[in-house]
Amino acid sequence: MKKIIIILFCVCFNLSSQNSEKNDSINNYQILNEIKLRAINGGKKTPISFTNFSKNQIQKVNLGQDLPYIISLTPSVISSSDAGAGIGYTYMTIRGSDASRINVTINGIPLNDSESQGVWWVNMPDFSSSVNNIQIQRGVGTSTNGGSAFGASVNLNTDIINKERYSGTNISFGSYNSLKKNFQFGSGIINNKWSFDGRISNISSNGYIDRASSNLESAYFSTGYYEKNESLKAIFFTGHEKTYQAWNGVPKSYLDSLTTFNAYNYENEVDDYKQSHFQLHYNKIFNRKSIINIATHYTLGSGYYEQYKGDKYNEILNFGMQETLSEYGLFNDTIDLANLVRRKWLDNDFYGVVFSAHHSIRNIDFILGGSINEYIGNHFGQVIWSDAFPYIDHEYYRNEATKKDRNIYLKAEYAVSDKLNLFGDIQTRKIKYDFEGLNENGVTTNQTINHDFFNPKMGFFYNLNNYIALYVSYSVGNKEPNRNDYIESSPSSRPKHETLYDTELGFKYNYNNVFIGLNCYYMDYKNQLINTGQINDVGYSVHTNIKDSYRKGIELMYDINITKNIKWNGNITLSDNKIEKHSEFVDNWDTWMQQEVDYENTNIAFSPNIISKSKISYKIGKLEAAWIFKHIGKQYIDNTQSEERMIESYSLNNILFSYELQHVDIKKASISLQVNNIFNNSYVNRAWVYRFNSNDNQLGDDPYINADSDGYNMIGYFPQATRNYLVGLSLFL
Repeated sequence: MKKIIIILFCVCFNLSSQNSEKNDSINNYQILNEIKLRAINGGKKTPISFTNFSKNQIQKVNLGQDLPYIISLTPSVISSSDAGAGIGYTYMTIRGSDASRINVTINGIPLNDSESQGVWWVNMPDFSSSVNNIQIQRGVGTSTNGGSAFGASVNLNTDIINKERYSGTNISFGSYNSLKKNFQFGSGIINNKWSFDGRISNISSNGYIDRASSNLESAYFSTGYYEKNESLKAIFFTGHEKTYQAWNGVPKSYLDSLTTFNAYNYENEVDDYKQSHFQLHYNKIFNRKSIINIATHYTLGSGYYEQYKGDKYNEILNFGMQETLSEYGLFNDTIDLANLVRRKWLDNDFYGVVFSAHHSIRNIDFILGGSINEYIGNHFGQVIWSDAFPYIDHEYYRNEATKKDRNIYLKAEYAVSDKLNLFGDIQTRKIKYDFEGLNENGVTTNQTINHDFFNPKMGFFYNLNNYIALYVSYSVGNKEPNRNDYIESSPSSRPKHETLYDTELGFKYNYNNVFIGLNCYYMDYKNQLINTGQINDVGYSVHTNIKDSYRKGIELMYDINITKNIKWNGNITLSDNKIEKHSEFVDNWDTWMQQEVDYENTNIAFSPNIISKSKISYKIGKLEAAWIFKHIGKQYIDNTQSEERMIESYSLNNILFSYELQHVDIKKASISLQVNNIFNNSYVNRAWVYRFNSNDNQLGDDPYINADSDGYNMIGYFPQATRNYLVGLSLFL
């Protein structure tokens, strides 16, 4: 593979030196790409709340951490990681909504897993090095491909032409033996028609949490062919991750003394997954008013996570439970309880076509777009070792699911005058999900779910004058339940789909080196799915529909040039996130029944009322220094608003230095230093919880069990890194 890359690299460079003249096809392609992005992204006068993130902004903080950390300064975003240092399994919420409610696209192609509806950034290490720009839309946003946006959309774009040939590397290292290495190269424009770009990367880290190591590899390649009025571009990127699991979190009683504790110590308690993406984009300019884009895509994923299940699985906890062999379809003449090692596999395929067509008639811009996608997921499990058998390689379950997703949308922007723009957007989405689940009799059979969604959006943008603007929008989104909600229920207990009515009201002021943006939102949910603990008719605890809940808040954004050298920007989100009425169901370990507890007007879990970020930067010559401050308010771990099941508020201070180096033979070079959590605060920003009741004393060997005022709970907290640093060197020829 490396030899092929080197040969292609040399050939491209030789060809590019033959002709450096640029013709209209390149300029047309760049114009076409900007217009193509409007099929997904919002424009300057689109009445939605969004933030654009440029390549330059990405590069300044791209020192090996995953994308949730790179965009962590944008409004209403909270980032977290299992390992505590931003490398490996990372997560983010936007306006309190998790990854399963955030629609993510790459060049307009859906990235979210079709069944779980989440995004696993660990499968795409160092992908940010190949991203040209990002738009983060909060709320329902504009219509897009893939799953419904119930909190936000994140649209990543890699599609750009590098006119000049280049080669370079980014190297960074830091705390916890973190190390990132990549090599990037491009041909520039060859014979006015061709271009080739590539990147290979490796990231490794021991993690802040014990044994939470990561070994991540990735590559990105693209090649494009350009004519005056059309272009064809092929993109391939792949990632392979192997991370030691840190999914259990840290018990509450260990937070002061064993902050980096990891419950797992089996040597191969790892998650190992590889995912490869293929995209082919065709663009055509018919005239100045009509442009089309058609893209095909294919994603191939395969991997497993391995677990030891048995006695004494941890040298500190020194307890565990053996597995019942018969539950795995295994039988031994003398025993039915044994220690074992299992692997749970997922092999999946995702493919389809996306398209958009842009047409202008006088003062009206139309965009017609949509997609036809299909997902096939093959789930199976293996027992690869057990002390009950001298040799074993046993498959104990296998099931397959297919999900077909079709959508079509029509957007229109009408410039009524120089001051007033009207916006309309309608989308229909059709879903067919075939899976193996339980029927009314509790027997596993093939099941089919169909959904038809209609998602209208409308609004206006009004310029009061050259520096003040207002906008208003109203949008509807519908979202289907995820895989577990279906397979762990019967037709009589399956949850309904959710609906969101989103109202956004915004104000923008931009004058004399001062930008102020104010966005007010009200997100009204019907049948929102939450975890109440209720056991359904087949014995599983899955999400339950609640009739009424909402998120409402204010997002303030500011960007001020205080002097020629000093800049201050940041944002504050103040919100109220409530469930009007719901019931919680708590297990009773004595009776094996459940106790129902009613609540009214409680906070939605993991939804702080305040999120604040601030960055003050000072630049003189080639040196730039920045002080970054973040404050996240308290978060409740469940929906009961109990102070005993809560994550305390926390504040963080980071500093960032960068210096641009200059040399006659070097196109671009810089060195960066990022010090995170400079005051060495101990803090937690994510957790899981399980509640139960018992008349017996359950405080004993299991440190995860805690007593609270209304029973017992088990909580695993995820501490984040104390003071840590990253140093980066970027060099391009």
